[in-house]
Amino acid sequence: MGVELASNDLLIYEAEDGYLSDSEAFASVIHVLDGVRMAPVLVAQSDRDQYDYLLSIVDPGKRMGPDEEALLATVLKALSGAVSKIDIMYHGSLLSNIFGLCLWNYGVDARNALLELITTLAAVPDKFLDACLHMLVVNFLPPRRLRESISQSRWLTRKKEIHNELHMALHYITVIIPLAPMKLRNVIDKRMPRYTDPKDVIVLFVECMLGLENDEVGEFLGSTLLAKVVDLLADLDVNITWEDILQEEHNKGIFEMELEDWDDDMDNVAKAGTKLPMENGVLKGNAYADKLDGLMVIVCEHLKLRADSGHLLNVFETLSEIFRIAVLKLHKSKFAQFLMFYACSLDPDICGLKFAVLLTDIFVSKHEDPDSRMKAVSYLASYLARAKFISSSLVASILKRLVDWCFEYCQYQDSQEKKINPQAHRIFYSGCQAVMYILCFRMRAILDVSHLRQLLFHMPLVSILCHPNLDPLKVCLPSIVQEFLRQAKAGRLFKISIPYLDDNSLESEFSKAFGGIERLDMFFPFDPYLLKDSDRFMRPNFEFWSMVKTTYSNCNSEGEDEFDDLDTPDFPENNTHDDLDLDNRDELEFSMNKMSITPNPNFQHPVITNFDQPSRMPARIRPSVSPPW
Repeated sequence: MGVELASNDLLIYEAEDGYLSDSEAFASVIHVLDGVRMAPVLVAQSDRDQYDYLLSIVDPGKRMGPDEEALLATVLKALSGAVSKIDIMYHGSLLSNIFGLCLWNYGVDARNALLELITTLAAVPDKFLDACLHMLVVNFLPPRRLRESISQSRWLTRKKEIHNELHMALHYITVIIPLAPMKLRNVIDKRMPRYTDPKDVIVLFVECMLGLENDEVGEFLGSTLLAKVVDLLADLDVNITWEDILQEEHNKGIFEMELEDWDDDMDNVAKAGTKLPMENGVLKGNAYADKLDGLMVIVCEHLKLRADSGHLLNVFETLSEIFRIAVLKLHKSKFAQFLMFYACSLDPDICGLKFAVLLTDIFVSKHEDPDSRMKAVSYLASYLARAKFISSSLVASILKRLVDWCFEYCQYQDSQEKKINPQAHRIFYSGCQAVMYILCFRMRAILDVSHLRQLLFHMPLVSILCHPNLDPLKVCLPSIVQEFLRQAKAGRLFKISIPYLDDNSLESEFSKAFGGIERLDMFFPFDPYLLKDSDRFMRPNFEFWSMVKTTYSNCNSEGEDEFDDLDTPDFPENNTHDDLDLDNRDELEFSMNKMSITPNPNFQHPVITNFDQPSRMPARIRPSVSPPW
């Protein structure tokens, strides 16, 4: 390899034909480095001029044409062979220029030469490792001027190339230098974007960083990379308030939309595979939500890549631990938990099962604090209700564990205690509500399988729900209780009439008491996903309430639409439960429209209903209708 010389180039050993070969470039660079390797007052002016010219070649701020870039590549290769001559005391300006070079500004030859020099410098004992790692991590991001055009096809190709080159360089360094992974962890921690940074900075940095997980570097770093990403997701999540989600105008797009308005659009979406327009969409214009959405896309794509390469299980174990430490402790996390949901959907038989068992184990464990147990069972209920990929047999198995725990709890209660105490028994009530909530979504599917139906019929639900002192039907959310009892009656789940106080409100004083200050009685974390771009990862595996086949719906004909004929249950004529006033469709619809976890602005105000509105069936839960995109 050679480069044509300009008249003022390094002329220490000029070739006769006007070209500088690699060996000649190496000799010239050695001469220049040696020429200034002394006290400044002793350096000859000619040597100073040659060194200054070398600095002008390796100038991070200079725009270069093809010839200048070729000369840069030649000099960088020569410097790679002369690293033993580079001294931080005498060549500080040169090192500063080298570490200031931006990979994104050069073609492949110059990039390769620069990365060769950086990896060679990193291998010099106890000198340049920190600076080399910092330079590589800084190059995770393109310059600001390129970020606006990074989505263009030519820049997408370059982005992929540069990210791969960075991963290879970091892989080489971590393999040959034992301390490199620990130092790299610290550098990434310092350079990790914050939730206040622009979206493009967050997304591009995390995209490159997660690529390290696909390499052996990820094994060196352990769970560090994913933990940092989840922390960033959590920071963005907590900065999206419920008020952002429930702005009045946006609220009309999701929470008050009639299902009938969606029938035609949903059919078209299903056929075309497109998204509905996001006019008046929830969180539209919210900067934190937009950042979180973009970040979720990157992380979900990473999980899919890991699954395709057969490494999902290792990632899932890491995610599970991070979930326990970070996400489970969040107060009503809104979106970050959907990483677990998506990871489970990629491997339902192993990951999907493990997550359900993990949540169940936390709930039944006496060693966990009450809030963690209540949050875990809220996650469990919402997960089993919403995850299409979870089989009915697994749902029934988990239900049995929950019911057995609740039944055992009932056996140890003081029979003399007559006054309901929701706060004292809040873990029990959270378990009961979870059972009823799961069955609101899954009862029909369980009853359709003979052996699962027998398992459900033999669960001591009546003994639990009708316990004279605990009386969970009066304490749990009335909206859930009423829908559960309606389906239980239609499915003939109970042989006796279940007394029930007719109550159409979303919440009660009892439910507020057991939910505590965090209102865990109203926490169902896998409610419909409201982020626009990353929705495509969740939607295919998500069970919207409008899709649920209830025990009282008529879904016998093969061609029948799931959304049609959601009429009164087919009750047996000789089994009238006078205690259950289930024929008032208006009242049922009002209560079931509140089954979403999403808080309503009216929580602090008396519940007002308009009974003059046309009746709707409770299956038409507006909060659970899929988002308008």
